[in-house]
Amino acid sequence: MFKHTVLSLFIFATLGSSVAQADNFNVLKQLSTKPVQLKEGEYKGNYYVPSTLSTITWGYLPNKDAKPVLSVPSGSTVTFDTVSHEGLLEDQGRDAEKFFKSKGVPDEYILDEAKTITKSHLKHDFHKDGPHIVTGPIAIQGAQPGDILKVEVIKVEPRVPYGVISNRHGKGALVGEFPKKPQQADASAEHPERYGNVSVFTPIEKNAKGEYEGVLKTESGKSIRFPLSPFMGIMGVAPNTSEPVHSVPPAMYGGNIDINELGAGSTAYYPVQVAGALFYTGDSHFAQGDGEVALTALEASARATLKFTLLKAGKDKIPGQEIVQPLAENAEFWITPGLDPDLDEAMKKSTREAIRFLNKEYGIDEAIAYAYLSAATDFEVSQVVDKTKGIHAKIRKADFREFAEDASKATTP
Repeated sequence: MFKHTVLSLFIFATLGSSVAQADNFNVLKQLSTKPVQLKEGEYKGNYYVPSTLSTITWGYLPNKDAKPVLSVPSGSTVTFDTVSHEGLLEDQGRDAEKFFKSKGVPDEYILDEAKTITKSHLKHDFHKDGPHIVTGPIAIQGAQPGDILKVEVIKVEPRVPYGVISNRHGKGALVGEFPKKPQQADASAEHPERYGNVSVFTPIEKNAKGEYEGVLKTESGKSIRFPLSPFMGIMGVAPNTSEPVHSVPPAMYGGNIDINELGAGSTAYYPVQVAGALFYTGDSHFAQGDGEVALTALEASARATLKFTLLKAGKDKIPGQEIVQPLAENAEFWITPGLDPDLDEAMKKSTREAIRFLNKEYGIDEAIAYAYLSAATDFEVSQVVDKTKGIHAKIRKADFREFAEDASKATTP
């Protein structure tokens, strides 16, 4: 117990200097207090959605009855300023300003939106509700069930020079083993220490190459340093239900899918469930290992710039001919997720979807596709901590260059 206390004091005492080293960091403050189309500046022409009390939900995803905060035509680029839930939750005191100042963060580096959310009367039940602050939804004009929403990730930019990695009782890959400090029955936002949970404040600093990296201080005084790879943990469309939709488990509509391949340059596809699609995002991560074993990634607030294109069945080219669950791609891979509370079933679902995709996209016999996947495709564990577990296949595009050449010849006049 004494050793744990000394380590905690050591970490808290050294973090302030780390944040100070980021004094040249450009904190990305909100561009407007309401959804608008920007007329000037770096994001000129983009639609913009801030995270305000009228544009967020806390712990739940939009459903079919959600009112869009903005309506945009297909082809639009939208910039979202999102707010991480870490540092705002009840086991952290539900006081963003107090929490981050206790870690040595100067006031100018604490987002005003985070302060507003935790000081508001916005209801949030730590034990019942999801943790995530979800921004949106936006409506895509003309979107109808049966359509596909193509979402291109243009940029995901850190808004602040720090994040938080948390492990909580009853959650993570090692439930019952971590956290080691017991939880007390009378835990509350007024007494957050009684939860017995662990939140590791993690500054980001520039390395010798001028790149930002996460920094974890250790008891020895040495630091673990790891690269950042920002992405949005939550992206998706509204499901066709009037029931509340918890923010934690992902599903066929997307949501908290936590695939770390979906950073800048990637594209995600979602089957539209309701009129307008009602897209939302949140749960921004600066870095995440496959599995996300402790419970969270390096969670932190980010600015996401996304382009939306509506694909109509029978009219537009749809990868794999049809999409009945999320599909993704980046420059190197096609990505087919499998989602299920059972990790074995998630693996089966990802494999089936990969076979279906190869059959429909390239006309490959299913037995050959299955053999190819076994020989040349990695299946990675997206996460094991969101009730519904995820595995995704990474199908290397370069392996199908002959098919791409044939397609190119077929379309050349």
